Amino acid sequence: MLTWESFGRAARELAQTVVDSGYRPDLIMSITRGGLLPAGAMSYAMGIKNLHIINVEFYTGVDTRLPMPVLLPPVPSVVDLSGQRVLIIDDVADTGETLRLVRDFCAEHVAVTRTAVLYEKPESVVKCDYVWRRTADWVTFPWSSEPPLVGESTDN
Repeated sequence: MLTWESFGRAARELAQTVVDSGYRPDLIMSITRGGLLPAGAMSYAMGIKNLHIINVEFYTGVDTRLPMPVLLPPVPSVVDLSGQRVLIIDDVADTGETLRLVRDFCAEHVAVTRTAVLYEKPESVVKCDYVWRRTADWVTFPWSSEPPLVGESTDN
């Protein structure tokens, strides 16, 4: 299990790996929801204020998922991405399908894409450019280790 304390260290070390590689992204693309916190921490560590989010639904529960990942609105404007060097960040590359969807979406519009994750699983179809740790185990993150405070409701 990743703790809040080890998350801070992990995000900083992953950002340092990107910086040490010489890659200088113009913007960070965070895959929501899991990539929000790593992307935020890494954007501060790397001094990058241009941070975009892309919302993808794939996992519907613990180790349960849709047949394929789906982009949800609002989809980033391709005009904002045109010709940019992009760092795509997520918490984990499990199957890698979410990262592949986002990378392929960006690739049509940007100059360069690279990917960064805290954890990469051996079965991931995307081999990330920057990885903090590789594991075959299920990873529990501090932001999703507790159940939601409220259940899903159809009431407004």
